[in-house]
Order: sequence, then C-alpha cells, then structure tokens
Amino acid sequence: MGNMWPGYFTMFSIFKNIKDRAETFLKEKNCITDCLSKSEDKTGIKKRYLAVGAVSIMGLYLLFGYGASLLCNLIGFAYPVYFSIKAIESPNKEEDTQWLTYWVVYGFFGISEFFSDIFLFWFPFYYVFKCLFLLWCMAPFSWNGSRVLYLRFVRPFFLKYESAVDSVFSDLSGRAVTAAEMVTREGR
Repeated sequence: MGNMWPGYFTMFSIFKNIKDRAETFLKEKNCITDCLSKSEDKTGIKKRYLAVGAVSIMGLYLLFGYGASLLCNLIGFAYPVYFSIKAIESPNKEEDTQWLTYWVVYGFFGISEFFSDIFLFWFPFYYVFKCLFLLWCMAPFSWNGSRVLYLRFVRPFFLKYESAVDSVFSDLSGRAVTAAEMVTREGR
C-alpha cells in the first residue's frame, strides 16, 4: 500500500503541471486566446471553460469519430516504434524478443483488419476496443497480448505451415531472380 502513494503524487504533479501550463497559455496574447475572449464576451462563459469544452469535444472526436482511427494507429505504431529502437540499441535480448513479438502480432492483426475493416468499422466503439487491444499487446508485463496471442495462435500456426510457406517463398524468390535475369538480358 505504501508503494501506491508515489504514483498518485506523480499523476497529481503531471495534472497540476498541465493545468498550470494551460492557465499560462490562456493568459498569453495569441489568436486562440483572442477567439476565446470574444466568445467569453458574447456568451458570458469563462474562456477556461470554453477551452476545456473544446478540448473535450476534440478528445471525444478522437475516441469515437473518424479521428479514432488515427489515434489507434498512433498508439499502435508510434509508441512501439520508439521502444523497438530503444530495444535494438540496448544489449537486453528480452526487449528485442518482446518488441519482435509485438510486431508479428501487429502484422497479423493488420492483415486480418485489412480484410474485415469494412465490417468492423460499423461496430460501435470499435476503435476504442482496438486501442485497448493494442495497449494490451504492448503492455509491459509477462501476460501481455502479444505474448499470449503469439504463443497460443501465431506460433502453432507458423510451426504447422512453416515448411509449406518456406517452399512458396523459395519458389517465388527463384522466379524473381529468373525474371530479373530475363529483363536485364532483354535490356541489353
């Protein structure tokens, strides 16, 4: 129980810092504060509440509107890219394995989503669930989504069809080399 309090104080200090920066911004003279001041004069609503309302509407749009797709892709891509680079640069092999596992699961998810997105888009809160799924896949604990899905589904599938897929790729690479040689011969 004693370990919980530092986390709360950290979150409190983060929110206090955001609040202080927002109040400082609202006191500055710029085009946004000018618009907020004009709106405050016309509506009688303080500009800090107008700003909170605008940010809330944008947040809801990002969660439930067309912006949700962008937000999910940023969550599922930007954060893992950063930590994958850090893992590459670190001598710890476990980090490499964790992020490689994430990218394999993310790839399978992306392929399945490509073919089903037209249907999934119509489900309410699809992007909220997608964001939660991606967060679970990259969570920093041993039973995160990437590890669970990889061990239960991806790995058994891969091991079952590995030799067949290897022969297909070998055949394709052989055909690609033959085609490249033919093109270079014809080019001469």
